Amino acid sequence: MTGSPLLIERVAEPSADARALVGELEAALAAEYPPAQRHGYAIEALFEPAVQFFIARREGRAVGCCGVAFFDDFAELKRMFVRDDARGEGIADALLVHVESAVAARGVRLLRLETGVRQFAALHVYERAGFVRTDVFGSYRTMSASSIATSVFMEKRAPSAASPADVTQFVGGVPCRMRSNRAADGRVGSLR
Repeated sequence: MTGSPLLIERVAEPSADARALVGELEAALAAEYPPAQRHGYAIEALFEPAVQFFIARREGRAVGCCGVAFFDDFAELKRMFVRDDARGEGIADALLVHVESAVAARGVRLLRLETGVRQFAALHVYERAGFVRTDVFGSYRTMSASSIATSVFMEKRAPSAASPADVTQFVGGVPCRMRSNRAADGRVGSLR
């Protein structure tokens, strides 16, 4: 599947694919961190009005996902995940480009994230994408020191505005078509 195009779509409800991907991510994190040190959104929270959630597909198969939560002065990357058998294909890079475009389209200039100290591959992806380590931010400031003891906080200035629905990227030489899955009446729906 490496040579086939990657499609990134915005989904508006917790589909079976969304639940499966978030479930796989949560299982992987549970093996590394106790519950108090896992700060990912529950599946329902990923579909609140201030959050956008995306699924990456290759040949129709869901291979990765991520969300972005919007706050007053920044956006936060949430639930970034690529399935083990699809890693190394540029999917995480494509998801980040897509999220950065969505953030810029909303006029937000700062994208932040929290990840774990043992998420070595994720840290590498984020650093390669230009994220830098930063201080504790947002609601994490109110958490106990033990709750964020294994957290790494990062941020990146977002690029200038571009509509993610109109962006085509080439990741590793593979065309990456991006669309928001928006209906003609302007509503966002899930791909069936």
